[in-house]
Amino acid sequence: MKNTTATVLAQKQKGDKITMLTAYDYSTAKLIDESGINCILVGDSLGMVMLGYDSTLPVTMDDMLHHTKAVVRGAKNAMVIADMPFMSYQVSVCDAVKNAGRLIQEGGAYAVKLEGGASVCDRIEAITKASIPVVAHLGLTPQSVNSFGGFKVQGKDEQRARELLEDAKKVEAAGAFMAVLECVPAKLAELITKELSIPTIGIGAGAGCDGQVLVYQDMLGMFSDFTPKFVKRYANIGEMMTNAFGAYADDVKSGAFPGKEHTFAISDDVLEKLY
Repeated sequence: MKNTTATVLAQKQKGDKITMLTAYDYSTAKLIDESGINCILVGDSLGMVMLGYDSTLPVTMDDMLHHTKAVVRGAKNAMVIADMPFMSYQVSVCDAVKNAGRLIQEGGAYAVKLEGGASVCDRIEAITKASIPVVAHLGLTPQSVNSFGGFKVQGKDEQRARELLEDAKKVEAAGAFMAVLECVPAKLAELITKELSIPTIGIGAGAGCDGQVLVYQDMLGMFSDFTPKFVKRYANIGEMMTNAFGAYADDVKSGAFPGKEHTFAISDDVLEKLY
């Protein structure tokens, strides 16, 4: 069944947890889609796990469009949500609507995600008025990493916890149909989830959210630069890949690959005519 804004809202109302993973290419998106995951996020995290940057800040609209198109081709039922990269919505409301529209019209995404609370509510409202579904992103917002002074848990003191709760209510009022809560204390995330009528998706925010999202390279052990505390590793695919690459190299060097079963035949009569 195709996942939509209506189906994820129904999941929250029924207490049916929403599942979300990142993807950045056709092959991975197809596998995730076939597993029955509800939503696929084409995150600007691709800047780190796919492009090798130290943060998400260098990611461009062209990067997001390129990867979103590939994911959309692989996902038939999962809702594809595309991140709005740094400076694609901060400058003006007009820029925000225009770039959100590109991710839908050119990229083929179902919805867009942007970071921030009260400061971006005018963007959320304008984008939703353009009939584009919006996912809000609160807590640790990676595009603000320099302002935060690093990747730190948000909302631990009373003032910031209150601000996060108010921001969550404001983005809902502005029209967001879902909110990602990143690196937020579990009890605070649970409170926010109870206060909102829209679904919350946690990443490092505890089990009290309406759903969860992880970067697939993290949960499969494919990204080793660092591993966040909130990641559960479901397989060590990275090690399996390294071993397979090594075995391939050994076979090539020894002549074991390609074997006869991997080659194509030609008649000796044809070959004799070449001499």
